[in-house]
Amino acid sequence: MNLRAKTVYRFLIALWAVVIFWQVLEHQRVKESARSAVIHRARDITSTLGLVIRSQRRFGGFVSKQRLESALKELVKSDNLGALVLLNAAGEVVVAAGQPVDFGTNGVPPSGVHWDKHAVTVVNLVDLGTAINQGAEGSSPTIVLPEPNPDGVRPENWPRRPPLFSRPREPATPNRLSPENSSTNAENPPELIRRPGFRPRFHRPPWMNEDEYKSLIEKAGLHGLAVVLSTDAFQAACTQDLWVRVLIGGFSIISVIGFGLAWRNLVRSSDFQMRLVRASEMNSHLREMNLAAAGLAHETRNPLNIIRGLAQMISKTFDASDPVRKKSMEITDEVDRVTAQLNEFINYSKPRELRRSPVAVSTVIGDVVRTLNSDLEDKSVKLDRVEEELTVNADQKLLRQVLFNLLMNAIQAVEPNGQIQIVTRKVNSHEAIIEVRDNGPGIPEDQRKEIFRPYFTTRAKGTGLGLAVVKQIVMLHGWDVDCAANGNKGAVFCISRLELTSPS
Repeated sequence: MNLRAKTVYRFLIALWAVVIFWQVLEHQRVKESARSAVIHRARDITSTLGLVIRSQRRFGGFVSKQRLESALKELVKSDNLGALVLLNAAGEVVVAAGQPVDFGTNGVPPSGVHWDKHAVTVVNLVDLGTAINQGAEGSSPTIVLPEPNPDGVRPENWPRRPPLFSRPREPATPNRLSPENSSTNAENPPELIRRPGFRPRFHRPPWMNEDEYKSLIEKAGLHGLAVVLSTDAFQAACTQDLWVRVLIGGFSIISVIGFGLAWRNLVRSSDFQMRLVRASEMNSHLREMNLAAAGLAHETRNPLNIIRGLAQMISKTFDASDPVRKKSMEITDEVDRVTAQLNEFINYSKPRELRRSPVAVSTVIGDVVRTLNSDLEDKSVKLDRVEEELTVNADQKLLRQVLFNLLMNAIQAVEPNGQIQIVTRKVNSHEAIIEVRDNGPGIPEDQRKEIFRPYFTTRAKGTGLGLAVVKQIVMLHGWDVDCAANGNKGAVFCISRLELTSPS
């Protein structure tokens, strides 16, 4: 991996890390926003609760417990709350509505927001009489007491209703004592004159001493509240946002991987293009060398023919001795062998042009068998033909060359009185195969791929170019050729993927 590729990959990884970090921050922001929404809702509920308590307050700051519980239950139902709990100064529950709340062994948690797995508790430890009702009915505490029994018996410590203020007997100066009643005594207390809109400030009732009033405030006075909200909506919003962030992160990593693969493919494509250019140059050079070698082989045949002719003339002279004639025949045989190799080399190295046309396979096989009939008779080889009427799209001359080389290879491989079989059949409506079978010694499995290479042969007098020419022609047509074992003895050469066509 070069430096440029490393730089690109590092940049992509850094970009992906930035996207992931951004998504984490966005998820935290959404989570905090959802938390704030829950807290704001609790504050709104607190404001609504203040209005409810203010509407339930009576003379002296007393509130009926039954009426307050009924109002809290309606508030819990309307806002889908978990619970509403009103607390006294000692943190004890005075009035509660909604689901039962278990604060555990530690009692009511301190003031603030407390998150649990399925709920959030907002505790506000303030005097509800002064904090919620500022400027309403004075700053006296709110005390919750039960209603009297139906028989009229008041509960313990139920405060008696103080005497109402009497209206003025005649107009007087606002907020002042009437001059006629300016004298005060124990029997005739002065009557207070109220202005329109005047509301007196309530303090400790005169019939209770200070200790009793403080004790009543500590037990029944509202000092704080706890709002229990379900976190299902909060959890759902966080989970939904988390899935969105996970999907964005997944798409980002897929994009990074895609860009990385695209960059790698681009680099490889550039490398392959350079290799193709170099291979094309090398191929052109090899083609030129191939033509030069073919020309050299062609020019070499002429002196070989001269040498062969001279050797034959020497062997046919009358005064030539037997050793001279024998040497002359050896020269002729060697020249014939070298000439055959040169011919095969020229046949292999010359460029081929493919000219496809509908070809009847049986006709080509018949021509090849007639050409090799003398070779078959010399070794008493039996040839069987198992054929179907096939017409393939091929170059007739090159197909004849393939079958000729395969049959010649089989004739040379079998022993005298051997057997060769040619099989042609359809694979499907579009393809056909041709098989050449023999019962010769066969080819070892580790050599079945090597025999198609140039100059590879298993015979002492073989040139090693016959099957290479077969492979060359087969590849030019887009076919396949394979070598397999023919049972326990012999070999099978199979040409497959021949394209069927209709006769012309």
